[in-house]
Amino acid sequence: MLSVLRRAIVRQTRGFATSNIAVDGFTGAVGNTPLIYLKTLSEQTGSKIYGKAEFQNPGGSIKDRAAVGIVLDAEQKGRIKPGGTVVEGTAGNTGIGLAHVCRARGYKCVIFMPNTQVKAKRRLTFSACLVPRCTQCPQFLTENPLNYNHQAKEYAEKLENGIWTDQFDNTANAYAHYISTGPEIWEQTKGDIDGFVCSTGTGGTLAGVGKYLKEKNAKTQIWLADPPGSVLYKYISSGGKLVERGGSSITEGIGQGRVTNNLGVFINDLSGALHIPDEKSISMVYQLLDSEGLYLGASSALNVVAAVELAQKLGKGSKVVTVLCDGAYRYQSRLFSKKWLESKGLGDAIPESLRKYAVLE
Repeated sequence: MLSVLRRAIVRQTRGFATSNIAVDGFTGAVGNTPLIYLKTLSEQTGSKIYGKAEFQNPGGSIKDRAAVGIVLDAEQKGRIKPGGTVVEGTAGNTGIGLAHVCRARGYKCVIFMPNTQVKAKRRLTFSACLVPRCTQCPQFLTENPLNYNHQAKEYAEKLENGIWTDQFDNTANAYAHYISTGPEIWEQTKGDIDGFVCSTGTGGTLAGVGKYLKEKNAKTQIWLADPPGSVLYKYISSGGKLVERGGSSITEGIGQGRVTNNLGVFINDLSGALHIPDEKSISMVYQLLDSEGLYLGASSALNVVAAVELAQKLGKGSKVVTVLCDGAYRYQSRLFSKKWLESKGLGDAIPESLRKYAVLE
């Protein structure tokens, strides 16, 4: 069954960005994003640091890959029939990706979303042209039955022809990255890669890419990058001790209070973990705009901070890859607002010479 799904996903996705071959609809445009050499940071570290431009996916983020993979997996297994309903609990980008995929493949889409997410994300997901129903839920911990994921599952169970995609624990998520993102990175680096690092929400990207790269070269180091408020850094650093979640981060869609099924398939093979404070992520948002011309969200910036730190650990001449999850367009009302950043105690995180970019009040 997995080989059938693999052929289906590969058939649906496009060639590299330089290809002049037309693709088949939205799903055909997902994947095979460029790998960007981050020149300034590479020169500063004496290493080669690359970011995979996942913001170039047609739905605007890396979550398009999981959306395509999960829906195609459900089709292959006969879990959903034409005209059915796809239901998910999501912080935003997976919902946007699923909404696009469902429109393209003739399904209805229902989204449950925590009401803490940035308005631009909520507006995109609420858009009548994409999602017939999007319910905002108060933010509750995963254990709470009122958590938005539990509400999504309960809603889907009442449908005659519907599925809860279960992005956190449905390992079709990680598999989508194992057969697409991982091979793309290996091909684009010509197999010359010393380390890969990224943050996790569902764990799909890190597990799928990590598994593929490790199978190609067991010496490749795979690291997890973690924001404040997540337990995974301490879990990995302590050798498997799960602590109670505390604190929070300005990043969205990353960090976790548990080991998901997607991450669980690979967590024991991780080389290590890095804790990245919000101050460093905010600073990198502005540095990337100024030195690389890249307008990226905070989770992308966090990944780049982690890539720099991993490159420093591995030493000069090392080659490190991360993912640039999405652009700043969905977060600009916060990331470039002086008032909002100051309200979070992050006003001073912007390098003084770059504060000219904080143009919103």
